[in-house]
This record gives sequence, C-alpha cells and structure tokens, in this order.
Amino acid sequence: MYYSRHLEPVVARISKRKPVIVLTGARQVGKSTMLKTVYHDLKYITLNRPLVRESAKENPSLFFEVNKPPVIVDEIQKAAELFDYIKDIVDEDKKKGQFYLTGSQSMKLMKNVSDSLAGRAGIIKMLGLSIRELAGIPYRNPFLPIPAHLDEMSRTPAAFNYTQLISIIHKGFFPELHETESDLHDWSDYYSSYFQTYIEKDIKDVLKIQDESAFIKFVRAAASLTGEMLNLTTLAEMCGKDVKTARAWLSVLESSGLVYLLEPYANNFSKRLVKTPKLYFLDTGLACWLLGWNTPEQMVNGAMWGHIFESFVFAEILKSYYNDGIVKPSLFFYRDQEKNEIDLLISEGDVLYPVEIKTTSDPTKSMIHAFRCLENIPAKKAGPGAIICLALERLPLAENAWIVPAQMI
Repeated sequence: MYYSRHLEPVVARISKRKPVIVLTGARQVGKSTMLKTVYHDLKYITLNRPLVRESAKENPSLFFEVNKPPVIVDEIQKAAELFDYIKDIVDEDKKKGQFYLTGSQSMKLMKNVSDSLAGRAGIIKMLGLSIRELAGIPYRNPFLPIPAHLDEMSRTPAAFNYTQLISIIHKGFFPELHETESDLHDWSDYYSSYFQTYIEKDIKDVLKIQDESAFIKFVRAAASLTGEMLNLTTLAEMCGKDVKTARAWLSVLESSGLVYLLEPYANNFSKRLVKTPKLYFLDTGLACWLLGWNTPEQMVNGAMWGHIFESFVFAEILKSYYNDGIVKPSLFFYRDQEKNEIDLLISEGDVLYPVEIKTTSDPTKSMIHAFRCLENIPAKKAGPGAIICLALERLPLAENAWIVPAQMI
C-alpha cells in the first residue's frame, strides 16, 4: 500500500523552478518510491546496482547519453563523477525538472551539490511517514499552536485511539512497516536488517570503521539519550572512544537523517541561555529496537517513555516543516541558567510560539510556567502556546495556551 506523501506537491513546485531536484533523507523513508509513483513515466536508475554504478563512474558522459533526462537517479552520491556532467547538461539546456536525484548519505551528497550544482538544485528533505499521512489527512501546513491550525486539525483529526497511537510510536514510521499487517517478529526482523544495511552501505564507506561493535554501542548510546541535552563525553565513554571520534560519528548519524540536533534559542541580548543542543532520534521504532523494548508495553512502562514521546512529537513537528519544503525550520528549545525550560520554540517573524511536551492526559498550568520567560526577550512577542500530550481533546489550559492531543500535530 502506498501512502500519499505531503511532499508530492513540493517536488512538483520545485521542479517548475529548478532543473535539478535533490531529495535527501534516511534510508528507506520512501524517497525513490514516491518519485517512481508520482513520476512513473520517467526512467528510473539506481546506483545501488554495482554494474550500473561502475558504468556511471567509468563513463559518465555515455551514462547520460543512454539515460537522457528527465530521469530519476537513486543514491546519486555513490557516483560523484556524475555531478559535473549534470552541471554541464543543465547549463546547456535550461529546462526545468530534468534530474530527480536521491541520496541517503547527506554529507557526501550535499558536498557534491554545493561544489557542482549550487544555484541549480532545489533541496528537499524527507523523513518517515507522518501521523497525518498515515491517517490520510490532506492538510499539510506546518504545525503552529494557533487557532487556525488547531481548528483545521479538529475538522479532520487523526482517528487513532490511545492504544493505536502507542502502537504506531513503537512500530516507527518507515513506510515498509505500514504496507501490510505485521507482528512483532516482522518488526524485529525489519530493524535488524535495516541497521545492518545502514552500517554496510552507508557507514563503512564514510567512516572506514574498524571497530564495528563500538559503533553499534555508540548508536545505541545515542538512542538512550534521545530527548536529552547532548553530552559528547558521555557518548564517547559509553562506546569506549574519544570525544573526537564521538563527534565524527554523531555528524554522520545526523547527515544520514537518523538524529537531529535541536539548537537552543539564543539572542544577542542575553548571556544566560545555554549553548548545548538537544539530541533527538528521529524514528522512535528504531530507537525502541536499539534499546531492546520489543513491545509497546515495555516502551510505555520504561524509564525513558517521556523522552521517547517527546522525540515522537518533535519528529512530527519537524516532518510538518520538511513536508512543506522548509529544510531549515526555525525550531529551538529554551533553557536558561535559572533552569527555566521550554521543550520547543517555534520562531516565526518576531513571534515565538512555546510548546511543552508531556505524556500526561491531564496537564496542569504549572507545566507551562516557563512560558512567561518569553515576555522578557527584547524585540520578540510571545505567541499562543501549547502543551502536546495524551489528552483526548483540545481544551484551553490558560490564557493563550492550549492542551493539544498528539494526534493534532
């Protein structure tokens, strides 16, 4: 079963403005599937095939004589030799929508794009399925805790009950897991295969890892720290490596689309704000598998349930921005030296929208007491806020603050 992706109109929009479209994201989030489904009349080539890849690397000019644009090229970073030829083709023929390129290793991909295709390529980031996509909700505006968004989501809510939502969070958001009915054995087999493929095809090429077991420990350590302030020293200690190695490995996880480093909000007027980012694992199913939580019950009853739920909510909000074509959304968290914390700040113009994330179904006003800190930030206004939680319906919590069910992100 193919789930219609909210990025489809974004690809169509950018293909009318740019000759090259670059679609990047973690392995198996549905990049090539979406392109093949929507642009089924275009030729599709994948560089995962060794013979095709060698042909592209050894004779790139002939490669595009045989595979004339418009064309979809999957895993383009595996043949960097093609980028200069793509540049020459689009400089000679200014037609829009000639090349649809995908890649799951953003670090290598984006270096080649910036070196060869600057100004010629439109960049799109893709994550796994969103709650809205799973529910078949066509509304695709980025999340903001404002009446217009909440009213729209109230009209077409994601009709998942508590048990279904918990099951989805545990299952994760890779499309293959939702194509057919599956059990926990399928779930475990999928992530075991996914992780091994990730190491073999994405990581070994980039990092030249000698100690695979240490890298596996590192990824599990990163999963165990999701939703927390980044501590590279702790990560290094947990896998038996130095901080320099931990930093390099983390940058690859980030460029692979598996983790996100959420920067703290800062301004030029305050020295009291922290500078350390928060670490989020972007697929909760993969995080649960890495941590050995084999059932939804183990996840909910575990000590990290709050961090897993926060990671889920953050990833859904991030998806809503990526799915609108916004590759660098203005998302932050707030924490000052007085320990005032806000899980998420959405900055739009001169307005800051605060969001708190809790696993409770019955939130209280005390949970949003830090929202008041935004009133003291010069040149900024505090917009409506929300506490996203496991409540069953949207309700006012305080003046300018809403209780928002997780299904309404």
